[in-house]
Amino acid sequence: MGTPEHSTTGGPEVSWAGRVAGLAGSCHPGPVVAVTALMTTLAVTAGQGTARAVLTAAAVLTGQLSVGWCNDAFDARRDIAAGRRGKPVVDGTVGVTEVWVAAFAALALCVPLSLACGLWAGAVHLTGVAAAWAYDLRLKATAWSWAPYAMGFAALPAFVALGLPGQPWPAWWVVTAGALLGVGSHLGDVLPDIRGDLATGVRGWPHRLGPDGARLLLPVPLVAASAVLALGPAGPPGRWGVTALAVAGLVAVAGTVLGRRWEPVAFAAAVAVAVVDVALLLLRGTGIA
Repeated sequence: MGTPEHSTTGGPEVSWAGRVAGLAGSCHPGPVVAVTALMTTLAVTAGQGTARAVLTAAAVLTGQLSVGWCNDAFDARRDIAAGRRGKPVVDGTVGVTEVWVAAFAALALCVPLSLACGLWAGAVHLTGVAAAWAYDLRLKATAWSWAPYAMGFAALPAFVALGLPGQPWPAWWVVTAGALLGVGSHLGDVLPDIRGDLATGVRGWPHRLGPDGARLLLPVPLVAASAVLALGPAGPPGRWGVTALAVAGLVAVAGTVLGRRWEPVAFAAAVAVAVVDVALLLLRGTGIA
């Protein structure tokens, strides 16, 4: 591992291609791709035309990129102190200044792209992006760390709904489910690194619960989201809704019981429930507004 100075400024020996790869790795590419793909699919399912769906995808992509880069740039010194190898800034393949520039450039693109989807749609999406930046810069280490996740995840399907012809308001159940998924995602994101975070002084909401408390609570908002997605829309839930809710509940219970001995099982079960929630969201996509 390089020195903090090397890791935060980038070394001259790193090639241009290496820095581009490092920059790509610093944006948290997994969540960026997953969220962008999900919202693009939801936009198409909900009834957005091709051009509007592409615009929605571009706005979501730039917003997610800005948040991911902000997170890595702001956390660089703490990551170096914790010795978290595998992070490009820590390994010295890209400088923290370059990551900050990328974050602000993506944010600058996100603003006009979001507003091009409509004033209300853009305002809602940018509110969610601002909440995510607030998490990165301040709220991550407070008891309110869950709030930006809830707000950001609720804003995404609302953004898609408001981008439909006529700019209809999103249905209550899709916003509620989004917020619950956000809380569950926060717990899931923190759980693998919770002990290392505690060692470096991070005291967000899951950290205050402790590793065991966070693990036990993890499936609760995710299953609650399943229930809202299955039962919230008008009309009967249908066979698929009932089946999905039952599967989510059984997987959550199994993960909670087995996770007491094997912690990775609890995380894997939470991921499985989240997949069920995503499937339900797409299945209900035509009624989000």
